[in-house]
Amino acid sequence: MSDYRHGAFFNEVPTSLMTPSPVDSALPVVIGSAPVHNLPGGVKAPINEPRLIYSFEDYVAQFGALKDGESPHDYTLTEFASVYLGRYRVAPVVFINVLDPSKHLEVGAVKSADIIGGIDSATGKRTGLKLVDKVFPLFRKVPGNILAPGFSADPAVAIAIGASCKNVSGHFRCTGIADLPDDIVRPEDVPGYVNANNLTDGNLMLFFGKPAFNNALEHGSTHLAGVIGQRDDETGGIPFWSPSNKRLLCQGLTQNGQELALLPTQASMLNGNGVVTGLNMIGGLVAWGDQTACYPGITDVKDASIPVRRMFNFIGNTLVLTAWQRVSNPLRRRLIRSVCDTFNIWLNGLTAREFILGGRVVFEEKDNPATDLMAGIARFHVYVTPPTAAREIVFTLEYDPSYLQTLFEEA
Repeated sequence: MSDYRHGAFFNEVPTSLMTPSPVDSALPVVIGSAPVHNLPGGVKAPINEPRLIYSFEDYVAQFGALKDGESPHDYTLTEFASVYLGRYRVAPVVFINVLDPSKHLEVGAVKSADIIGGIDSATGKRTGLKLVDKVFPLFRKVPGNILAPGFSADPAVAIAIGASCKNVSGHFRCTGIADLPDDIVRPEDVPGYVNANNLTDGNLMLFFGKPAFNNALEHGSTHLAGVIGQRDDETGGIPFWSPSNKRLLCQGLTQNGQELALLPTQASMLNGNGVVTGLNMIGGLVAWGDQTACYPGITDVKDASIPVRRMFNFIGNTLVLTAWQRVSNPLRRRLIRSVCDTFNIWLNGLTAREFILGGRVVFEEKDNPATDLMAGIARFHVYVTPPTAAREIVFTLEYDPSYLQTLFEEA
């Protein structure tokens, strides 16, 4: 073909700015039991197989319907689907069923070890919580919250959930939600229980109390996930708002078989020990608490504050997803400018909408020694300040005698 050209032509170059990739900030990954033995003949039962579900009808079709005499509360995944998809009306959810009809003849036969799961050394097959790492490769969605309603009242499961939140799929980070056991008698016993069982992970949110609805008891972790889902939906998927002071869609709380009607001082005591609960003060029964489980042992705001921790996850996950398309590009000024410009524009947009108080991305010489640059490693420093939750709003009242002068003013 001749190199001779005659006429008008145009060329294209890649856009220097990248569009930030969306992150499902509240996406629950829920591990538990489902009535898969009720599926019609010929339908493959999903056992230790993540499924992405958008509606309760879709859940029933893939995980099985209830038989006469069965309750949604007999199966933890069915309860979650009913509450989260049906009552809170948020979606989607990734469900992982560990109930295997060939092993678990009764629902109660599912144990904590099934939830925690593992990786088979011979086959590499993953089960239980180890399947969280498969969510992004399967669905291109980043987990937002990891739960195992009911089972997470076992400290071993709660600790495993917290550990699963770090380095998800090797690149991402999320939070976990765990229940506290129903046999804790008094709220005042909670701090001792939490410390004794090492439930102090900054990736964990702990819920105290069992929500009651229509004469049945449900799991607090399920409801806290529902509140978080609704909050994030209201803010366009930006998790800068605490779930605290958001209405719980239940009729009350119980604990150890008794009604749980906490005084504000009791709820504050729980919050001060890194525990979320429910409070019926103004506006009905609401979720109450802004701190993760690491508080008060750790007070670093990025770890201890629920909205700040979740915003750090959201921002970090977005940085990874967006910058991925630039990996293996030549490491030159054009790449550095593109990364800085893309994320500074994005952070400026978050600032303008007051989702963060401010943020910037810089490429600094002190962070990038020649040995790293020669190895193809570029380090960008991201400064960001999400707003903390307004934990206290304090008014100071003072008697001002100067207003006595108004008694002498003419009518």
